[in-house]
Amino acid sequence: MNAAIKAFAAAVGAGHVLQGADCAPYCSEPTTQYSANPAAVLRPANTAEVSACLKIATQHGVAIVPTGGRSGITGAIHTNGGVMLSLERMNAIRAVRADARIAIVEAGVIVSRLHEAADALGLYFPLWFGARGSAMIGGVLSTNAGGSNVLRYGSTRGLCLGLEVVLADGRILNLMSELHKDNSGYDLKHMFIGAEGTLGIITAAVMRLVPKPRAYATATLAVGDLPSALDLLNHLQAASGGMVEAFEYMPASYIARVAQIRPDLRAPFDRGYPITILVELGALRPDDSAPNEDGSLPIAALLETVLADMLQDGRVLDAVVAKSEAQRLDMWARREAAAQVMQAVQPSVDTDICLPLDKIPLFLQRIEARLPQIAPETYSVAVAHLGDGNLHYSLYPPRSDDALQDTLVEAVEDEVAALGGSFSAEHGVGLMKLSSMARRKDGVALNVMRSVKAALDPQGIMNPGKVIPAKEI
Repeated sequence: MNAAIKAFAAAVGAGHVLQGADCAPYCSEPTTQYSANPAAVLRPANTAEVSACLKIATQHGVAIVPTGGRSGITGAIHTNGGVMLSLERMNAIRAVRADARIAIVEAGVIVSRLHEAADALGLYFPLWFGARGSAMIGGVLSTNAGGSNVLRYGSTRGLCLGLEVVLADGRILNLMSELHKDNSGYDLKHMFIGAEGTLGIITAAVMRLVPKPRAYATATLAVGDLPSALDLLNHLQAASGGMVEAFEYMPASYIARVAQIRPDLRAPFDRGYPITILVELGALRPDDSAPNEDGSLPIAALLETVLADMLQDGRVLDAVVAKSEAQRLDMWARREAAAQVMQAVQPSVDTDICLPLDKIPLFLQRIEARLPQIAPETYSVAVAHLGDGNLHYSLYPPRSDDALQDTLVEAVEDEVAALGGSFSAEHGVGLMKLSSMARRKDGVALNVMRSVKAALDPQGIMNPGKVIPAKEI
């Protein structure tokens, strides 16, 4: 390792090879469930330096673990003695081209910086989640991050037109296409999106931008059950012509936990309801966003009309429409506190699942019936991007017990699989879901993944032990 460290220092500069206590800021994730113990942290400044580092790693057989904003929760940056490679210095927004609606960015660009750059030109980068102030483009691509706007704009995969990737042997793969259509063989970029650095290191990307909504209409509302919520979503989509940007599910268990952990966030209503929904519409057309004579916005009037009709027939139980940007942000603060709220109580078992929208009620019915049979004191708290079927379903068992945790995870997996869902929606696999991959991923798919990994990383130095389970698991 000493020879490799000297070579890394020559490649990136001795001041950008961190060791010992200097590595501490890079070694933990928000949940603290996983931590890293790297031999060094490398901080290359450009793609050529990343290439040089990977050539050295290949020569010396050194494991390389890429890291960005360290906002993940699945153990994807864990290493014990490997070398972490931070993309933080590669943080240039190379270009924002308004006419083409694209941004060309380096992997270390923080998502909120891209939001600001797009906003300055009247555009929007539609990837929105709580960790946007620290998460980096390379990380969100490597995990195929989701967030609140997937309903309208798709996940990170759908927002990426091109990539630059450095392979394990140091070769630079130029996939920096700006095209929306290109049928010239395999679409290789999709292989690296969601691969969590196991096949190569993403160093730059071409990302799609969209028109910035001219106005928003945001409301917090209450319904009695999930079928009513889904009925409202479909009704709003039809009435608005697809303007629903977000449709977030907060059941009574979540609202109660918010009151416990974040009492500063005012309760949405004076009384409790089974389900609270945060809905937001975004208007692109002037006709939907130009104020009426009384100062009201057409898009807000549309939302109020739909909610009034459904309040009258009992499908919606209560509703508050934001009348100012401050009220809108207060509504979002309640939802964006989810990571803090869900992780505040331990022990917990966190799952990140996706289901067909109409199967979510049945999933909750089935899994809630199973919990008392496994451990009677176990309870759940959930929150969801309901519009795209992504449910963050956390379980709180009575004791810290690895065997019990595994049993609970498998129970969730059982019900998800039976309903045609996925055990992993937007957080990635990392270490956390290796056992789930081994149990639930199609065997042929796993073999193909292993073949691709072996072809691109024959020494197994790229973020080893993540995403693809060992055959013996």
